[in-house]
Amino acid sequence: MAIFNHKRPMDVDPFTDLLFNALLTFTFLFFMVLLLLNPPAKTGIIDPKAEFMITASWEDGSPNDVDTWVEGPDGKLVWYKHSQDGLMHLDRDDRGLTNDMQLVDGKEIINPLNQEVITIRGRPPGEFVVNLHYYHSENGREVPVTVYVAEVNPKLRVLHYATTTLQRQGEERTAVRFSINHAGKVEKINKLQKSIVRGGKI
Repeated sequence: MAIFNHKRPMDVDPFTDLLFNALLTFTFLFFMVLLLLNPPAKTGIIDPKAEFMITASWEDGSPNDVDTWVEGPDGKLVWYKHSQDGLMHLDRDDRGLTNDMQLVDGKEIINPLNQEVITIRGRPPGEFVVNLHYYHSENGREVPVTVYVAEVNPKLRVLHYATTTLQRQGEERTAVRFSINHAGKVEKINKLQKSIVRGGKI
């Protein structure tokens, strides 16, 4: 009596099949971990949280205190005592050498940079006035202040870059004025003087 082997050539051992599927799963998870550990670089992408950035910089290590004031549409003001109003934010208030000492790895380090930064996180229509106020002088010297205004979204575009010299303590000068129209476009960039500092004069 002949004995026939009914096992077909394509039949696979269940244990082998289980091992193969486990290997596939492990390989997939391994590549997913690699992707998470090394995400693709986002070269040239600008943080969309800000639409415009204004910086005011003066000589590194200068002990003199210069304040940046910005008046937005409807007369809204941002300055060191009122650091946020609507979409305008004073992100950094610099006071000359005051509070420039920092503790890094247990060592005291002086940061000589004198710079104030204001961001506008939207495109509200209306005029913006950027003024400089020579708040306090330690040495009685004039202070050249460079004001940089840039549109940062969707790509970087410099709108204004110029230096205004403050001659004495208490002086206020308009560094730049610009308007945003209802289409969100910048127009009417100028330096017409306007006092916005409370109690200030131009």
